[in-house]
Amino acid sequence: MSLVNTPIKPFKAQAFKQGKFVEVTEADVKGKWSIFFFYPADFTFVCPTELEDLADIYPTLQSIGVEVYSVSTDTHFCHKAWHDTSPAIGKINYYMLGDQNHDISNNFEILRAGVGLADRGTFVVDPEGVIQLVEITPEGVGRNAAELLRKIKALQYWVSHPGEVCPAKWEEGEKTLAPSLDLVGKI
Repeated sequence: MSLVNTPIKPFKAQAFKQGKFVEVTEADVKGKWSIFFFYPADFTFVCPTELEDLADIYPTLQSIGVEVYSVSTDTHFCHKAWHDTSPAIGKINYYMLGDQNHDISNNFEILRAGVGLADRGTFVVDPEGVIQLVEITPEGVGRNAAELLRKIKALQYWVSHPGEVCPAKWEEGEKTLAPSLDLVGKI
């Protein structure tokens, strides 16, 4: 069953963010666009490249009203240690949630059965707390933050412009489509 168009479930987690430990709940997510960026584990190989890529566009995401929550089944203490020792992870200013009890991973149906690690998954949640985008990739394939940014801009445009849709490769400022009987079979 797809999680698209379903509300996020309640959770409470400790996170590491900008040198501090903070608590995050589903209530903190409401009112803004959010990315839940699941990855298998700290101190690994593909994960730091993805998290650094996301850190590089974090200011842009913030400027369009998007918060980022990276999530692994490691603890918030482990996130701090990784942040303090890795040049790539040291760039991160967004939330790094610890999910050692697997509540968040189970809520998003991203926990690998019998392994105790989250799959590599991206979930975009709208300001009402509803999941609007789900992307799962295999362990050996890293994600692209620029493509994620493009998709979020398309989602934000689509939500704020009823009656319009964003075609493939749509970029901000480009033409959209207005679905109608006249378009059927013409594209």
